[in-house]
Parts: sequence; C-alpha cells; structure tokens
Amino acid sequence: MHFKLIITLVEDSKTEKVLQAAREAGATGATVLNQARGEGLKPAKTFFGLTLEAQRDVVLLLVEEHMCRRILEDIAEVGGFDESPGSGIAFQIDVEDAVGVRHQISQLAEAVEERI
Repeated sequence: MHFKLIITLVEDSKTEKVLQAAREAGATGATVLNQARGEGLKPAKTFFGLTLEAQRDVVLLLVEEHMCRRILEDIAEVGGFDESPGSGIAFQIDVEDAVGVRHQISQLAEAVEERI
C-alpha cells in the first residue's frame, strides 16, 4: 500500500470542518498542529506594531494514494481555499515508507477496492 501526506494550512476557525470533510472522504486520522503563522502575497496588517492575523492550524493527513485527490478536493471546498486569498492551502507529497499504520491497512484495503 502506498501513502501520500496531505499538508493543510487552514484558519483555526475552519479546522473542524476540514477534519470532518477529510474523514468523510476516507481519511482515517489526522494530526493537528496549532498556532501556526503564515504570510501570502500581501504582508500581514499591523496596528501599533502588533500583527493582526488569524491563527492557523497545520493539519497532517497520511492517506492512501488512491483516496488522496478526493480528500484534497473536499477539504479545499470546505475550507474555501479557492474562494478568497489567505483562507488556506493544501498540498500532497509522496511518502516513501510508513510504519505504525498496520491497524488501518485492512480498513483502507476495503475502501480502496470499492473506489478502484
């Protein structure tokens, strides 16, 4: 079984919706890192030297490669990533090897067979 890692940078107010969409699309778990910062094309606004920006979360999803694209599209839709600048970003990278996922492989095998 081959895996991909979806890395999502999202406003913390949308994290739960993104997690729910990922699970409904076939993700079996996630790791959330809180209080990340990011900057896009335009620098963050400041007020008397204090940065005014929403907190971000980093959501890491290790998913089976055949399910990856659907999960990626679903979380982008729920997060509104293409709707407005700065709402979030998600991308995938190949995972060469993974351990600690043996208990999920049987469940994933059934789900992948249904989709192929």
